Amino acid sequence: QVQLVESGGGLVQPGGSLRLSCAASGSIFSIYSMGWYRQAPGKERELVARKRNSGSTDYADSVKGRFTISRDNAERTVHLQMTGLKPEDTAVYYCNLRRYDWENGYWGQGTQVTVSS
Repeated sequence: QVQLVESGGGLVQPGGSLRLSCAASGSIFSIYSMGWYRQAPGKERELVARKRNSGSTDYADSVKGRFTISRDNAERTVHLQMTGLKPEDTAVYYCNLRRYDWENGYWGQGTQVTVSS
């Protein structure tokens, strides 16, 4: 089993910053990618950012230039530095780990990010 524990969500004003962290533990023998997804009320879950073991990254167009993903392979952690937050960034953010590119992978319990004045 794989466990993912997220931290760092909260309430922030527009233009503010937050840093999300996710720590993975359990039976992990390989990691293809770690990343972050989010789901706003009434919307589907969407990719925010993902970093593969190769070092390549994917970002949603809506967060490019504002969010930065980083990974510590040795510690099996992934972070999401979010700056210039907007109300439309409000969502539950989920950490995702894929051992292989063909699987949906494992999910954390989610952490709420609310951007509001």
